[in-house]
Order: sequence, then C-alpha cells, then structure tokens
Amino acid sequence: MENNEERMYVVPLRKVKEAPRTKRAARATRALRDFVIKHSKCENVKIDKVLNEKLWENGIQKSPSKIKIRIVKSEEGEEKREVVTAYLAE
Repeated sequence: MENNEERMYVVPLRKVKEAPRTKRAARATRALRDFVIKHSKCENVKIDKVLNEKLWENGIQKSPSKIKIRIVKSEEGEEKREVVTAYLAE
C-alpha cells in the first residue's frame, strides 16, 4: 500500500536571469531542486524527464521565468525511504 502525497506549485525562476547566459538552464534546474527540497522537507528529489526537457527546451540561455509543477511524495524500497518526484503540471 502506497501513501502518496501530491501538491501543485508555481516555481518562480526569475532570479536565474541574473546568472551568466551560458549557465541559466543549469541554474534553473538547481533552483527547482532547491525549491522542491524546501517545500517537501525531503532530500531525495527526482526531476521527471519531461520537466527537465521543458527547462532546457529554449536552450541554455533562455530558461523560463516560472514553471508550474506537481510534486508527489511517496515511499520507495524496502527501507521505506521517502522520495519526492517533480512532474510538469498540465
């Protein structure tokens, strides 16, 4: 039996625009991960492939200024380790 907790967020990524042009998409990925860690209170974060592609779709220099995500907190493995997965919200 899995106990899944699901939440929706709009993650502001405006501060990423202050980064050097050739590091903006990587900085956006890091900012997204930090946001999810802060709001879910869990260190094990997985970013979905579709969400990662959305962050990188305009290239390394033009990351989005905000993105709507859905995070799901669940237990994984035999030791019941908490894992948070971030998905792109539709």
